[in-house]
Amino acid sequence: MSDKMLPIRFDKLIDWIAYEYRDHQSIFGIPKVNFFRKSNTTSIMLSGERCDIPIGPAAGPHTQMSQNIVAAYLCGARFFELKTVQKMDELEIQKPCISAENEGYNTEWSTELSVTQAFDEYLKAWMILHFLNAALGLSSSPQTGGFVFNMSVGYDLAGIQTQKIDHFIESLKNAEQTPNFSRYQEFIFGALSKFHRIDTAFVHRAIESIPTTISTSVTLSTMHGCPPNEIESICNYLLAEKHLHTFVKLNPTLLGFDFTNSTLKANGYSSIELKSESFDHDLQFSDAIPMLRRLKAFATENGRQFGVKLSNTLPVKNTKGVLPGDEMYMSGNALYPLTIHLATKIAEAFDGNLHISYSGGANYFNMDDILQTGIYPVTLATELLKPGGYLRLRQLSEVADKRLQNGLPEKIEIEQLQKVALTSIRSTAIVPENRQNKSGKNGKPLPIFNCFTAPCRERCPIHQDVPTYIRLIDQNRPEKALQSIFAQNPLPHITGHICDHQCTTRCVRRFYDEPVKIRDLKRVAAETGFSDGSNSMKSNIPANGINVAVLGAGPAGLSAGYFLTQAGFSVTIFDRNPAAGGTVQFIIPGFRLPEEAIRNDISFIEKTGVKFQFGIGNLTVEELKNLGYRIIFLAIGTGKSNPLVLPGGNANLISAIDFLKSYRNSPTEVHLGKNVVIIGGGNSAMDAARAALKINHVRNVSIIYRRTTSEMPADSEELDNALQEGATIRELLTPIKFSKAGILKCQNMKLGEKDESGRRRPVPIDNAYENIQADFVISAIGENVETEFLNESGIGINNYGKAIADPQTNETNVPGVFIGGDARLGSATVVEAIAEGKKVATEIIRRENPDFREPELSRQPIDLNEIYRRKGLIRSAEKELKDPESIHREASRCLDCQTFCGICVDVCPNRANVAVQTENSWQIVHLDGLCNECGNCATFCPWDGKPYRDKFTIFWGERDFNESNS
Repeated sequence: MSDKMLPIRFDKLIDWIAYEYRDHQSIFGIPKVNFFRKSNTTSIMLSGERCDIPIGPAAGPHTQMSQNIVAAYLCGARFFELKTVQKMDELEIQKPCISAENEGYNTEWSTELSVTQAFDEYLKAWMILHFLNAALGLSSSPQTGGFVFNMSVGYDLAGIQTQKIDHFIESLKNAEQTPNFSRYQEFIFGALSKFHRIDTAFVHRAIESIPTTISTSVTLSTMHGCPPNEIESICNYLLAEKHLHTFVKLNPTLLGFDFTNSTLKANGYSSIELKSESFDHDLQFSDAIPMLRRLKAFATENGRQFGVKLSNTLPVKNTKGVLPGDEMYMSGNALYPLTIHLATKIAEAFDGNLHISYSGGANYFNMDDILQTGIYPVTLATELLKPGGYLRLRQLSEVADKRLQNGLPEKIEIEQLQKVALTSIRSTAIVPENRQNKSGKNGKPLPIFNCFTAPCRERCPIHQDVPTYIRLIDQNRPEKALQSIFAQNPLPHITGHICDHQCTTRCVRRFYDEPVKIRDLKRVAAETGFSDGSNSMKSNIPANGINVAVLGAGPAGLSAGYFLTQAGFSVTIFDRNPAAGGTVQFIIPGFRLPEEAIRNDISFIEKTGVKFQFGIGNLTVEELKNLGYRIIFLAIGTGKSNPLVLPGGNANLISAIDFLKSYRNSPTEVHLGKNVVIIGGGNSAMDAARAALKINHVRNVSIIYRRTTSEMPADSEELDNALQEGATIRELLTPIKFSKAGILKCQNMKLGEKDESGRRRPVPIDNAYENIQADFVISAIGENVETEFLNESGIGINNYGKAIADPQTNETNVPGVFIGGDARLGSATVVEAIAEGKKVATEIIRRENPDFREPELSRQPIDLNEIYRRKGLIRSAEKELKDPESIHREASRCLDCQTFCGICVDVCPNRANVAVQTENSWQIVHLDGLCNECGNCATFCPWDGKPYRDKFTIFWGERDFNESNS
């Protein structure tokens, strides 16, 4: 496989457009429902040319090939900053060269085509855009098309003055004499019969009158470290000699190292490492402003417009291990506060009288803010590399069009710009999740066929069919949604409140705005569909006469009991407590989990035929066998807390489990004093902190943790709740002594190398301590299984104090005795315990009733156009699902990835991945000739694979096939 893109012949491009639009109502994978049509006559003049909407793709991967430019135009782009050309047009670029999972990074800059090829791609795009505008009516201006091409050249004066770059510039200024201009017109004339339902005569006239001037403006790109006099000389040359309206691209390094570094850290980008020498060697602000003043005056003298393009990418150290080389260039969200601050500083220096073209983290959340300051055009690159891809442009164009109709300022509004810059610091729209970033991959090899999958379902321990139940909720069928949930989860009320919803960490929506509220929608299904959906779930399978004993009525035991009963088994669950539920019943606080939710789920399981015996004491495996049970499932949980022993003689030390039991049973009788300290960083610690804050006389609750907040195992939501309710976090501390005087002495820690958990190991700092006032200390450092019971039952125990069991079946060394949930995993989540219960039930069913088949649930088809309408659309999650309208809005945010994923299609700038409909499914086909192995599809593919190498591939010829690694 070659990483060299092969331009498509013009006649083949026209044929592709004609036949795809005829057969599929799409062009280059962009469905007709996502086409943007300018319905009003407002426009703006840019460099003397009419532009319908002043936004579009930046010089980069989306303006390199003709089909890229066409795709952007169809979705609403009307300003195109063509990818930069330079004299060295045969460079070998190491791949992959793009990584855009959060902020963007790249290691390439100018076009990968030759200068001659680049011009031809821009010419082809110019012709096709005029044709499509006339044929499809995409602009209110059929004569001009309403779009602007802005050329981009670099990187030094000598290179720009070479014959091939000069020819490139002159050809874009007037393409009439280039050999392909009239030839391409003739191709279009000859192909008009292939297009149906178009006004052929009108289109013919439009093609005849395509302007021969493709571009009258240029954006100058220079290398980092380019001297000011060189930059000024190039601009003077472009203005006076080439008569081009000129923008010069400036670097964010103008802000200085300290401001740039502190701003990135303030916005949560602490992992980005800058190089101070990049700032020292680049153009300085004190030199830039006088230079820009001279250039502005020189442009006026020459009857041209001059402005700045803000901003270039930011060079950073390559610490990610994804891209080649020691340095990479940052773009996207992280660049936004830097670029908008740089724009403010420059605008202030010119009293708003300098044209600024913008590119630096622009997105849906800030597009209107940028435009209303008078800064335009606005171009994007990283935003279009994320799922949705070009489709994101339609919504952005609608935002820009609305702003244009309201009017754009004649000059930059400095006061408004200052406000925008101020709010860019710590903006929730750009701050990353400040916790450990775990892989979004499912860990499985990418299959060559049938790869569409729902990442949320893959991540869920019980593989809940999330898209199906959300779709049913969206269709206002909550009882059917609940039936779908019951197929994998018999505790929807409980998990609708306290599931740790790891599914949301894989939700593709996280690349758009924020994950779908999957757990909340499950709760909606449970609460609104319960009376109907639950009544139809009693099994019709005849009893098979096999008795199963389950020891423990927590989530794992309840899950196993339900699924076994559904398959015809007779199940009795034994528990020492007076009621079912285990941890959820007796430990998790009521402010997290209402009693009614527990009651609903347990009553449902009872209705399905599961029997319970409570208060049974210390029942052993041997006793259960003597009662006639040959199949036993131990779902006993973790019965004891890990001890925390602190010297000092203070007895006011309690485990989180014991504290939460007391709080759940009788909160008014719990007394802790004024100052409470929680030790630990998991969910139990957060529960303990929140509960402690609700107790009379408690004033201060501190959570001390030996690592930093970003390494905490607690769910982000639980941590946020604890902080919002008043708890404070004390990082990098380990308790070593608790005195009778109420002083908790802690050792200061620092982070060392990573341990087996992947987190950095806490290391003590010599002779560094802190004292914390504490009336009570609550230890939340984990729990362990009661090994005495396991020993008495003859069950093997490993070095970690956990039961030894077959990892595939959960069967212990005692035949017929299975173990699961916390007893096998350690402290697990509720949904992990449910998964353990189902796993054991499935194994028992496989052995004892191999002919049993779970009933198939019918799935309602969804209109593919509806999925496409959602793709590319930014829609923040509902704050609260309080009525049918908010429920529908939230459910309709789901992209239904298992029906149609197509992420690799979305994110490929070159359209090298194509979704092909077969008889019963959609398949992805990779087009080798359009691929440059940038790596972007591999970044976002939910599988552990690379679509550009792993998918079924079509090659342009035998030589390409023989050179391929696919």
